[in-house]
Amino acid sequence: MHTEHEGGPHDLRHHGDAEVRDDGAALCDLAVNVRADTPPAWLREVIAGSLDGLAAYPDGRAARAAVAARHGLTAERVLLTAGAAEAFVLLARALKARRPVVVHPQFTEPEAALRAAGHAVGRVLLRQADGFRLDPALVPEDADLVLIGNPTNPTSVLHPAASITELARPGRTLVVDEAFMDAVPGEREALAGRTDVPGLVVLRSLTKTWGLAGLRIGYVLAEPGTIAELERAQPLWPVSTPALAAAEACVSPRALAEAAHAAHRVAADRAHLVAGLREFGPDGLHVVEPAEGPFVLVRLARAAAVRRHLRDLGFAVRRGDTFPGLDGKWLRLAVRDRATVNRFVQALDRAVTLAGR
Repeated sequence: MHTEHEGGPHDLRHHGDAEVRDDGAALCDLAVNVRADTPPAWLREVIAGSLDGLAAYPDGRAARAAVAARHGLTAERVLLTAGAAEAFVLLARALKARRPVVVHPQFTEPEAALRAAGHAVGRVLLRQADGFRLDPALVPEDADLVLIGNPTNPTSVLHPAASITELARPGRTLVVDEAFMDAVPGEREALAGRTDVPGLVVLRSLTKTWGLAGLRIGYVLAEPGTIAELERAQPLWPVSTPALAAAEACVSPRALAEAAHAAHRVAADRAHLVAGLREFGPDGLHVVEPAEGPFVLVRLARAAAVRRHLRDLGFAVRRGDTFPGLDGKWLRLAVRDRATVNRFVQALDRAVTLAGR
């Protein structure tokens, strides 16, 4: 078991969008895990249509009911948030955890939010030697809040639902970040909608699959008492009218069918990317497999130099050294369409050659 309580050298507030700001704005973006070809025209029309209602304060009841119905839950088990990021802040501020533990490597914002709220955060670091897979026995028994991503960003590991539910305990809040679950065909291993797991809190984002990072919309699924606690910590009208319109639209039958189709397309495009990356095995590149999210994690020598050369060649990728449990030899690559992947693999070939000189 490896647990830590210090912030360490990792910049927990660094995210992929930093790679494509300012001088990176013109780069082909493999750094941000938001689908590049979205939102679709029909969703843009829904959002645009909501602008006529901006004079009124937002009313989230219809969107909340729609999200609840999508997961077979009652509305009192749903809280709409300004993206999953707001949910992390609410959890950190509202829940009175004495021993919070975050399973890493994973998205760093949950730990950053906990630390900002004054918590001493324990870390469980999953190991490359184990394929970054969860061993429930690694989590300290006295942890009263445990947070894990599934599928996990940045490792792209999809943990079995049974392994995660082993972490449930009386008196423990088990937070599962399922921001990328709708990119998994069939959403297998999802816990959203489960009401039989004590202390379960599931977070979902609608910004990834639908390309709505600029709109900020997500939601929390939990026991009614937990939802009420989180809601008390929220400001009034936290989700805008356009975001509410998007939430309702994104859980409609049409949208769910489109998302399911997109998940299969992502899986095919990811397989194409992984096949291209395997060709670099003789160069010492290692891909974490099986990858199940819309991104892959790779390890290679001189990763920092390769990343710099890729920028010069027109591609932005996500550095891995800001994730606890990883170091400067790791890069995260978002899955893109086959044509983009083909161009990227050619650029990677050139970057690896340049870095080796």
